[in-house]
Amino acid sequence: MADFSGYLAADELYDGPFCVLSIVDNHRFRRLAYEVLDQNPTQEDMDRFFRRFREELDRRGLTLFGITTEGSPLYPAVLADLFPESPHQSCAFPLLKELNKELLKAVASVRRELKAQQPKRPRGRPSGRVASKEVRRQKRLQARIADLFDYRSLFVQRILTPGEKRILQRITRGFPLLRVLRSILDEVCRLFDRRCRTDPALEKLARLRRRVRRFKSLGKILKKAFTPNIEKALTVLDDSLLPSTSNAVERASRRHRKRQKTIYQVRTREHLAQRIAVDMQRDAQAEGRRQPSTRLQEERNGTACSR
Repeated sequence: MADFSGYLAADELYDGPFCVLSIVDNHRFRRLAYEVLDQNPTQEDMDRFFRRFREELDRRGLTLFGITTEGSPLYPAVLADLFPESPHQSCAFPLLKELNKELLKAVASVRRELKAQQPKRPRGRPSGRVASKEVRRQKRLQARIADLFDYRSLFVQRILTPGEKRILQRITRGFPLLRVLRSILDEVCRLFDRRCRTDPALEKLARLRRRVRRFKSLGKILKKAFTPNIEKALTVLDDSLLPSTSNAVERASRRHRKRQKTIYQVRTREHLAQRIAVDMQRDAQAEGRRQPSTRLQEERNGTACSR
């Protein structure tokens, strides 16, 4: 912890009957503390884990400037008690992910409605003016269903080119709900613009919520916009160094999952703790291992400084 940045990311990793609590430096991507439990974490477990880490910070004279966690209800009370002076940021990625998922569900629902409107026709060539008209209508509906499926990524894509905007405008013609959902998603994404501050962003969020409440169908789809997690996710706007996501601890969890595929012994509480301890030791020695390879590369390129 000699180069402690002051910003943390905390999360829990569930592995069968076990749970791994982790605290990672959100700038250095180094695991600082962990604990392996043989049951789901409780409020007492979380309080004991963070209280022990607070004692380590006080013993070293270090200050915590901010902490980022997922939307779990286990963190707010503990962090408010032990770190009342440090801002608590809720990870913005799960929130936007849920909104994107709900928007794609709405697009799929529209496709099912269009499919139900297709006329049922007997086999063979169409005979007569009415049958030909039904065939043309069926082809139009199939084309619209295909467009909504092929270009479904445009509904959740953050930045669109002028051509993609024209495509989105064309395939949503006659579906005002999809256009409104896309515009609301754009407004939610604009809330996280770093050029804004938390108080103006909260005012924009309040106006957005009042707009959504007027339509019951939108309220059911955008339930995530009414949770208090989105308000905590806007804490990042007042601190330019506070990361908006807990990617640092998620990165360590992904690495743990990957190693479990080849190290089959990492399935007990003892082996889980030993494996994480080895990883922490490897991270502590990583800088020393990089120096010889960096020096060799500089000598090969002729850029090494003479000593």
